[in-house]
This record gives sequence, structure tokens and C-alpha cells, in this order.
Amino acid sequence: MTLKPMCALLAAALLMSTAQAETYKWDAVAMGGGGFVSGVIPSKSERGVVYARTDVGGAYRWDQNRARWVALTDWLPEGRDGLMGVESLAVDPNNAANVYLMTGTSYFNNGKSAILRSSDYGQTFDLVDITSQFKVHGNGMGRQNGEKLQVDPGASNVLYAGTRRDGLFKSADSGATWSRVASLPVTSTPNDNGISLVLLDPTSVDGGPAQRIFVGVSRLDSVGPNLYFSYDGGETFEPVEGGPTGLMPQRAVMSPEGKLYITYANGAGPHPTTLEAMNAGQVWEYDAAGGNWTNITPAGMSGPFGGISIDPADPLHLVASTTNVWYPQGGNYGDRIFTSRDAGRTWVDVIGRGFAIDPKGANWINGESIHWAGSVEFDPFDSKSAWVVSGNGLFRTTNIDAPTTTWGFDVAGIEESVPFAAISVPNGPLVSVIGDFDGFTQASPAQYGARHNLHMGTTTGLAASADGSVLARVGNAIQYSTNSGASWTKAAVINGNFGKVALSADGQILLHTPSGSTTTYRSANFGASWTTVTGLSVRDAQPVADAVNPLRFYAYDNANGRMLVSNDGGVSFSAQGALTAGGSKLIAATPGVEGDVWACLSGGGLAHTTDSGATFGKIGNVTACGAVGLGKAAPGANYPTLYMWGTVGGVRGMLRSIDKGVTWVRINDDAHQYGGPGNSQFVTGDMNTYGTVYMSSVGRGMVYGSTAGNDGDVTVSTVNSSVVTAPAQPANKCEYVITASWQGGHIADIRITNNRSTTVNGWSVSWTYSENSTISGWWNGGISGTSPTFTATATESWNTNIAPGATVSVGMVVGNYNAATVPAVTGAACN
Repeated sequence: MTLKPMCALLAAALLMSTAQAETYKWDAVAMGGGGFVSGVIPSKSERGVVYARTDVGGAYRWDQNRARWVALTDWLPEGRDGLMGVESLAVDPNNAANVYLMTGTSYFNNGKSAILRSSDYGQTFDLVDITSQFKVHGNGMGRQNGEKLQVDPGASNVLYAGTRRDGLFKSADSGATWSRVASLPVTSTPNDNGISLVLLDPTSVDGGPAQRIFVGVSRLDSVGPNLYFSYDGGETFEPVEGGPTGLMPQRAVMSPEGKLYITYANGAGPHPTTLEAMNAGQVWEYDAAGGNWTNITPAGMSGPFGGISIDPADPLHLVASTTNVWYPQGGNYGDRIFTSRDAGRTWVDVIGRGFAIDPKGANWINGESIHWAGSVEFDPFDSKSAWVVSGNGLFRTTNIDAPTTTWGFDVAGIEESVPFAAISVPNGPLVSVIGDFDGFTQASPAQYGARHNLHMGTTTGLAASADGSVLARVGNAIQYSTNSGASWTKAAVINGNFGKVALSADGQILLHTPSGSTTTYRSANFGASWTTVTGLSVRDAQPVADAVNPLRFYAYDNANGRMLVSNDGGVSFSAQGALTAGGSKLIAATPGVEGDVWACLSGGGLAHTTDSGATFGKIGNVTACGAVGLGKAAPGANYPTLYMWGTVGGVRGMLRSIDKGVTWVRINDDAHQYGGPGNSQFVTGDMNTYGTVYMSSVGRGMVYGSTAGNDGDVTVSTVNSSVVTAPAQPANKCEYVITASWQGGHIADIRITNNRSTTVNGWSVSWTYSENSTISGWWNGGISGTSPTFTATATESWNTNIAPGATVSVGMVVGNYNAATVPAVTGAACN
């Protein structure tokens, strides 16, 4: 008689167990590299252990068994996303498990910098904040130089770090604390690269730390010595006399016989600047024992050199690479790689001898080249094998001596593209647009797809009709597709480059807001002709089409806190419902539901309208929202799944709701944060697979999470979804700061400091002079208005979003100013 209730209880228990055991698998969408791998560092003590660093996308370790790179810095949270910029990486010469990263990005997190320390091959890290001592810029000029961070071969607890502006630092406790090496008379350099390399001589180890240390400095010899030497473990340093003129060191290696091999260029690289041409270079040998210099540059080569490596089994066997040299390379143009068997007296041009690329499935690379090859390395255990970095990823050959050397695009696991938008086409592919390489259509996020063709490089905007059959994208041109991205046609006319696009639900009306513009344009013939949209004078507006009604578009004016709506097919917009200012311009229209729109309001939470923007309700349990999107409904549900990067119940991360925000679960964990949704700040769900969600990142490409039953690496966790009252937030600080002055004028900064716990997404502030002052120039933002009232707005991608604790500024030159007090700065960003 009790069997049926017992079975029911057992079934309920099993269902609860299954629900509790739901897991997610997180990874980066497979595109293939897509960014600058600025250094590759093989371990010399353990076969198969290789590390790589990138300028904006963190660090990686090669998994030899899986032939795939493992990301080491996906755990970095918002507010620390700048640590994805890795300026240098050091491996303990005596223990490959000990790895150190020198991290920071000058324009993120107010320049916060850190040494990341690991003793388990990068599986976990300890973070040492060194911002107060020196700042790191992983995406700065000279980022392919190095290595600047080194572990002493004679004492694993001793490390050296060469910095950009503060000279040489040393740690005697495995990187826990640092002190400046005052004996080296170098701090900054004119190109802001500072110390370009640190090299410790392992043959000078005698029961303790290395005694011989070389330090390269990123400056021309006409400015000052650019190579220093210490024979007493850094107690003293002396400049090394001789060497090339008109060049600066890039990288160096040392043979067991005390021969130093150094690559040189006439700039920090990897590309030219107004200060440095980066078009000349050489390779030199320096005999540390005799003090003799020998020019060993490959014959006929005059361009800059970058990478250099020595075969541990044969000190006469060298490999060197040019950088920023555009010579014929297969069907394209790029760098050259040379090998020598006689210490550089003669060289073989490996690229010129015979060149081939194996795309390893990422077929888009066939149209590209190896370039910015600032680091090349032999496999220390197999000198036929070599790695070389490139501005688009990383290449490896398993036989550098072959008559035709094949370079494999070995980037599996490395994803460093900059994603700008993504759309999951119903019953169709995933479509993305990215920086540099257009974007892709792909049937699965785990498999490489097809690059958009026609090529136009960086593509910043993407839109689709409701059924996904019609697509539009924008870069330096506008292109449209009528077959879900299988092919593209270039529009005849464009009114300004880049920016954002929107397509009506039926795909017949196209809107385009060019980058930096306050004007949005409308076309009813796929860009053959355009008219100006009225009522939408919002800088960098991001209009979004209603998912059902082809006559309706929405645009959130986040500077003034209002929703603008068009009901005439984008001809005109008018203000409708009020919203909190300062949120994300990227709003989400609910698939299949007319008039249904979601808006992320940063610290203002999450707002929802069901009446086409006339009124908005707040989701009371959401205390912060950075990005929101929708995807396929859960089994048995009749409303799309809601995904949000935000905060509910004090828990921040990627959250999922299947009941319109009434309840939430967290589907990522602290090991999978990726620095948050990055510059593009987008989240979008998959329309074909329930539970799959995509997110932009700072430098890890586009990441995605998918349900994995019980086999994932992240356990889905419930969050307290009860309605909460958000704690009071302090006001932000907006100030007018005069940095230099003269009679009747000055240079000033408009500074905005985010004192709140959530990111400010976009900003606009105003001020009024007490007299008819003028502004004749400005930088780091846009300034508009007429005297005496002016407005500064965000126009640069790197300072549009203000992270908690960060400060952004706009500089300007002011004339006709003699007031006794500076004007007050006001705006929604100051509240």
C-alpha cells in the first residue's frame, strides 16, 4: 500500500539530485587565434612544457597530449581584466611548474599591475599587486621584446623584472615582494618601453644566484647606453661599450661559451610610430669574455630583427626572425626566419627556401601571413621543431630543415579575437563579427567556421531579420546577406565607417549609426541610398529592431535616461518611457514577442517593457546588470531564456532565468570569469540549443557556456532571487582640473571617477564657464557645444566604460579664461 508513495518520493529525490547536479562547460568559441601572441617560452627543464603570452588575452600552457593550449587566466574578474595583458612571462629554469606573469594594461583598471605566481603549471595563481612600485602595459609598444621577467637559474627564489618607467626590480622571495635595483642607472626611455630584456648567465652560477646579468634598454645609443652588464649579481652595472649604432636591442640569448646573440631594430616595435620608423635592424654577436662585437646579420637583410634562439645541444645552431618586414611569403607578405649552423656566419632563409602553412582547420589563415615575428624559439628537446609568434596567432614547424618548411597554425585553444557582436540564427548558424578578420559563420561554437567573404577586416556591427535569413554588417563598408551569411554583397553607399547597424524584423529596413556620429541613417534598398533618421540624435546610438513588428525600432539614450522608439520603420524616433541613465546602450528585443524589450542599467538593475517602451518595470531582485540577452526557451517553457551578466542576491556572474527574471541560477564560476563581458558588453543566447549562451570578453575572443549534464566543469548554483533593496551607493566624482595654465588660458582635464560598485557604461558630462571661454582642441573623448556651455562624451572604446574605482579623463585646451573658480561638472555619470 505504501509502494506508490515511496516510488514517488524516490522519483522526486532523483529529480532533485539531477537538478542539483546540472553542470556547464565553458570555453572560447573556436575561431583560431586572431590576435598577437607576443611571446613563446619553452621550458628548458621539462620536455613538452611550453608557455605563451598575449598582449590582451592572457597566458597559455601547451598541452602536448591534446595538442591544445590551456588558458591560464580565465579566472580574472571584472575590475582586473587589465591583467589579461601579459608583458612578460618567466619559467623557472629548474622547475617548469613555477611560472610567473608580469601583467597589466595601462588603459584598464586605472593601470593596476600585478605579478601572478604559480607553482602548479599555471593551474592556480597567487596575485601580487605591484601597482605602487611599477606599472605594466602588456599592450604597449615593445611588448614582443624580452623577456623582461626572469627567474635566476641559480636560485629559484630570485627574480628580476625590467620595467617601462622605473628601472630594474628584484625579488628574493619568489615574487612576493620587490625592490628596485638602484645600481642600474636606467628608469624610462623616450619610447616608454624602458628595459627591453633581462638575461642571466647560467654559467655564472656557483652555488648561488647568477653573477653575470645583461640588461637591454629600449633606446638608441644616441640617447644613452642600451646594453648594461653586471658581474656581481647586480651590485653594480656598467654599460657595454661598442655594438651597433642607430639601433636598440630586442631579444638576446647566451651560449655556454659566453657568446651573446642579440637582435636589433630602430624601434620598440612591433610596428612603426611617429617616433620610431621600425624599418631597420641587425643581428650581432658579443663575446662577453673578450669584449668583441661581430655583425652576423644575414646577407642582404636590412630590416628589423626580433626573435633569436639557440639550440641547447649545439651552441652554433641559431634561429632568428625579422619583425615588421613585409617580404614575399607564400601568396602574401610577412616576416623571414633564418637558421645558422655556424653561429651566424652563414644563414639559410627558411621562408625563402620553401614555405607552406598548415591551417590546422582554421582555413581563414590561408590568406594571411606570419608577421610581427618578435619571438622565435627552438624546442629545447628537438631542434628540428620551432615556434614563432605572429600578429594573428602562433605557428610551429616540426622540421625547420625541410626544403619546404610547413608551419602549422597551432592555435587550438588560443582565442584572442575582439568580438563586437554575435547572432544565433534560428535553425541556422552562429554568426559573429570581430576585429581584424571580419567574423565567422559556424555550425558549432566548438568547431572552426567560415570567415565572412567579402573581406573588409574589422567589423563592428551586425544585425539580422527576425528569421535570420537577412543579415547586415558594417566595418569600412556595409555588406548584406540574404542567405544567413553564406555570401555577402557590398552596399553601394556608406555615410561613415564602423558603428552599429539594425535590421527590421522583415529584413527590409536597414539603420546605420557610424562610429562617433550623432546621426543615424536609414535605407530601404540595402544601402543603395540613405535618408537621415530624425529624433535620434544620440552619439553612437545602437538601435534595435522589434522582433515581430517590422515598423518598430528602439534605442536607449543612456546619457539622458530615456527610451526612443520608432513606429514608422525607422524614419523617425520619439521619446517614450523613462529609464535610469548610465546603462548599456545595447538592449535586447525578445524573440517572437512584440513590444517586449530588456535593458541593462548597470547599477540601476534590469528593466523590462512589454508595451513597446511606453513603460518599464524593474526586476526587483537584480541589483546590477552589465549585459543581457535571450535564447531558446527551456523545455516546457513558452518564453525565451534570459541570460544576464549581473548581480542577484549578492552573486555576480553569468546568470540564467527561465521565468522572466523571477528566479535565477549562476551558470559560471570564479574560475570562468574572463574579465567580464569586456568592451563590447554583449550577452546573447543560442536560439537553437537551450542553455547555450555567448559573451564578449576583453581578450579571450567570444566565450560560451553550454549545459553538460553531469560532465561539465562548472556546477550550476542557485542564487537568492528574493527581492532585495540595493545598498546606497556613493556619488561618483566629476571634476574640472587645470593641469597647466598661462595668462588667459590653460590645459584642463574633465575627470570622472566611478566610486560605485558597478561599471558606468557610457558617460556624458557638461559644464558652463562664467565667461565666454573657448575650447580649441581636445583628446581622449569628444567635446561639443558653444560657449559658455560644453559637453564631453565618451568616444573611445577603451574609456567608454568606467570600472568601479577607475577614473577617465578628457583633456582640452581652453582660451579666454580668467575666472577665479573652475566650473562645476554635472551629468548622469556624476550621480
